[in-house]
Amino acid sequence: MSSIRILLVGESWVSTSTHVKGWDFFSSTEYSVGTEYLVAALASDDFEFGHMPSHIAAESFPTTIEGLARYDVILLSDIGANTFLLHPDTSRGLIMPNRLKLLKSWVENGGGLGMCGGYMSFAGINAAAKYYRSPIEAILPVNIHTFDDRVEAPEGVIGQIVDAKHPILDGITGEWPPLLGYNELILKSEAQLLVKANNDPLLAVQSVGSGRTLSWASDIGPHWCPPPFLAWSGYARLWQQSIRWLAQRI
Repeated sequence: MSSIRILLVGESWVSTSTHVKGWDFFSSTEYSVGTEYLVAALASDDFEFGHMPSHIAAESFPTTIEGLARYDVILLSDIGANTFLLHPDTSRGLIMPNRLKLLKSWVENGGGLGMCGGYMSFAGINAAAKYYRSPIEAILPVNIHTFDDRVEAPEGVIGQIVDAKHPILDGITGEWPPLLGYNELILKSEAQLLVKANNDPLLAVQSVGSGRTLSWASDIGPHWCPPPFLAWSGYARLWQQSIRWLAQRI
């Protein structure tokens, strides 16, 4: 059987710092990515993993169904809706396809879409990720708040399995390591809740037309997903089985 073709979109950022030293100051800029743990979890011939950083996605994310058809599974992680809506040609005043609508059609025709949590996922910090009332919200297993949806839990929050028989959770037993936060979401009536945090959906799935969608409300790496969770054997198993489920291989 062929490898599952995966595209992770987002999980990159540029940080600018100002350093003040007495009367003097200077600025520095750093580019970072947060993909290393997921890449390691999917390091197998079963998976063909690709990453499109946020600043590349604005111009290079596919603008046609044919372009999306190169992938079996697309994961959106810490990248706001504006990056898909504001193609550089749009900013120059040209009419372009709505890539959120294209993703919806791609899923309805058999694609597998997952959204992972973060400061620029779902509603996000200051509601700036802005996936609420979008074509993406229409196909996810959750409804998205119209306000800042972050739940910061520096004391740790433990995921509680709700549906242990689902194939995504096969072989994942015992207490989960704590997470340090997540996006607060509302489970849709037609969705399946697999794991909850407090009383909020942490991991949920649903079928949409011929395709499937998944919402993971926390990070795929620090800070919300801290080192003990990343080192836990269940982390790799969770993502391997999530990808297989989205690709309709289990």
